[in-house]
Amino acid sequence: MILLVGAHFVCDFVLQSDRMAQEKLPGADATLHWRWWLIAHAATHGLAVALITSIPLLGVAETVAHAIIDWLKGRLRFSLGLDQALHLLCKLIWVGLIVRF
Repeated sequence: MILLVGAHFVCDFVLQSDRMAQEKLPGADATLHWRWWLIAHAATHGLAVALITSIPLLGVAETVAHAIIDWLKGRLRFSLGLDQALHLLCKLIWVGLIVRF
């Protein structure tokens, strides 16, 4: 869990550029269509989860979940705190699945 959380913060706050953070939202895209920015950002998270867990399917699940949460954050304009809580909940779910199976 510690590695997943650490990787999450690296992907969200170190590897995500200001341009990516702004342009991954519909209507805020200026250089590339917003979907490309969102997919690239979410895929970074998915890769981190896949590498840490050695389970590619969890990486795919993380990519999809992260993209949905970030899209909803932009659409519904919820707080950074709620955004981060939802992302961390995903990590708890991945760990629970690993422990169970």
